[in-house]
Amino acid sequence: MRDRTAIKEERSKSESAATAETIVSPTFSPEPFIPRRLLRNAHLQTITGNFLPRTDRLPAAVAELVEIPDASVSQIPTRVLCHCHWQSADVRSSCPTAILLHGLEGSSDSQYIVGNANKLWRAGANVIRVNMRNCGGTEHLTPTLYHSGLSGDVAAVMNFFLRRETLQSIALVGYSMGGNLVLKLAGELGREAPPQLRSVVGVSPAIDLGPSAAALHRPQNRIYERRFLRALLERFRRKVSLFPKVYDPNRADGIRSLRDFDDRITALYSGFASAEDYYHRAAAARVVSRIAVPTLIIHAKDDPFVTITPETVADIRANPNITFVQTLHGGHCAFLASPSSEHDGYWAESTLLHFILSHA
Repeated sequence: MRDRTAIKEERSKSESAATAETIVSPTFSPEPFIPRRLLRNAHLQTITGNFLPRTDRLPAAVAELVEIPDASVSQIPTRVLCHCHWQSADVRSSCPTAILLHGLEGSSDSQYIVGNANKLWRAGANVIRVNMRNCGGTEHLTPTLYHSGLSGDVAAVMNFFLRRETLQSIALVGYSMGGNLVLKLAGELGREAPPQLRSVVGVSPAIDLGPSAAALHRPQNRIYERRFLRALLERFRRKVSLFPKVYDPNRADGIRSLRDFDDRITALYSGFASAEDYYHRAAAARVVSRIAVPTLIIHAKDDPFVTITPETVADIRANPNITFVQTLHGGHCAFLASPSSEHDGYWAESTLLHFILSHA
């Protein structure tokens, strides 16, 4: 009879093979993702990952306001708030620098941002936690709304610190909506990306916006949609109070879905013809084939509401610059695994850390 250790090892190997479908690049091979015990369910992963608190040992952040250069002269300038953690001045420019982007209705204090920031800081990187315009209590810093197509904001932040700090190695990391933004920017830059941009990472990236909005409206996902909508409408009402000549409060009446919000508010105030026009023009899926820097995309097949279409998956897989890691489980922005010798249980964070360092 085989001993229990051999049986356990075989079971572990079998489980590993069953829980990850990975396209591996020649230079990067992640550890397979095995869900944490009792957290195989996608909704449990998603909800637990969102609320599970992290231990934060970062040094005090330096608050920096970065002005977006395309702001109209007829408006107050648009600025975004960044929370920066710099290594010592003598090594700052030569250290890797990670620019972190949160998801819809998140902020620089989102748990996954804090978790990644701590890992990257301990590994010797500079860390820039970006609040998208209007997020993190910054509605007063811009007369505009924010949306999934503002990849220019990411470029402005990157270029500002690239020039000021003479940085030699930059990584862009985005979760969900932030994942769409960093991948969209990488595709738009193509082969014109600055040489200092060494890697790009999207975790659960919402790169097919239309299908993902439709998935969010499914009955089983309404709990997430209602939460997003409540926060978006509260933010819109704050914008109305700050800029009453710009926004019509009646636009918020009767909105019952994210698509409604995007059709009646996002599109109107952000220069799109409709929600469909917005979803098409803002989606990174249109440009992933042009990405020319080392890129990692992490996506769970059981993500409750972020959908990547087969056509987009084909474009991703056809691009040799992209490492596509698609797991069977993991939920949305969660990927909670049992701690191992390779990671502390936050599998996506450890995986992207290794990817960034391997290209820094």
